[in-house]
Amino acid sequence: MAVAKKASKSNEAFQKLKADLSGGDLGCAYIFCGEESYLREYYLGELRKKLIPEGFEEFNFHALEGKDLTVQSLVEMAEAMPMMAERTLLIVSDYDIFKLAEEQREKLIAFLGDIPEYCCVVFVYDTVEYKPNRTMKKLCKAITDNVQAVEFKAADSSDLVAWIARRFKALGKEIDRQTAEYLIFTCGGLMTGLVPEIAKIGAYAKGKTITQKDIDAVADPILSAEVFKLSDAVLQGNYDLAASILGDLLKMQQEPIMILAALGSQLRRIHTARLALDSGRDKYWLMELWEMKSDYPAKLLMTAAKRTSAEWCADSVKMCQVLDRRLKSERGIDAAGELKSLLIALGARRK
Repeated sequence: MAVAKKASKSNEAFQKLKADLSGGDLGCAYIFCGEESYLREYYLGELRKKLIPEGFEEFNFHALEGKDLTVQSLVEMAEAMPMMAERTLLIVSDYDIFKLAEEQREKLIAFLGDIPEYCCVVFVYDTVEYKPNRTMKKLCKAITDNVQAVEFKAADSSDLVAWIARRFKALGKEIDRQTAEYLIFTCGGLMTGLVPEIAKIGAYAKGKTITQKDIDAVADPILSAEVFKLSDAVLQGNYDLAASILGDLLKMQQEPIMILAALGSQLRRIHTARLALDSGRDKYWLMELWEMKSDYPAKLLMTAAKRTSAEWCADSVKMCQVLDRRLKSERGIDAAGELKSLLIALGARRK
């Protein structure tokens, strides 16, 4: 229930931004943060179109880098009057406001409470994480009172599937829900990463309807998708395929420690799926436990769990943990070789 409340609060800020843009009643200060950079950039573009008349960008649109930025420079830019427009737009990128010295922080607090009405300031967080320090109560209050913080999260499954369908439709292609969910599982749930993959798949596909084979042919899968195939190959007793997938990951210069971490995470999920089956729970329990946005990965986990036992899963997770400690503590260890040995050991213990 706590997760749902958190998502609702985040969605409320996002919906408020959309309403501000639609009604033309934009505030004076925003914070744009979150992992979905595609949406962040889209709404920055919408703000720019709404506030800045075409041809007057040079006078009314200003961009500042947060590194080494002083509050005085920020204030001076914000106080610059608009030309042939009602307002100016000021984008401040990666300004770590919670790491400012006390004097600068006090000046920022004063500025946030007195931003000129003709200026819209947007603090954008991309390479720097926006992480409020609740011990700085005055600054947090100034943000709460004067700034609208919008977190751009990965879209819900239904929204993302619909968005994928629209992107393919613009390319003259069609995709059904199940195939769209396979694409999300394979390439991740961020629009930022899906945009180039959709373009590649759309250009490659010969037929009008996109298939899983089209996706497999040209898409670049994320690590978790490849590791799922790896673990599934082990569970099916297909060790040649498992070794081949591992070899491909190593050739792509994936760090062995990262592959191991992803494998350990995947085996923990399969373990919980096996426990769910043994206790009569369903995919919805898994979705809530792992905060999944769709039932597609939950169904895959349930299918994988049917091929093994809770004892094998628990032992496998422990084996990953042991190897993880060794890779992090021992010098001169052949990490790739140890991973291959782990696969053999996992296969030998399979039940």
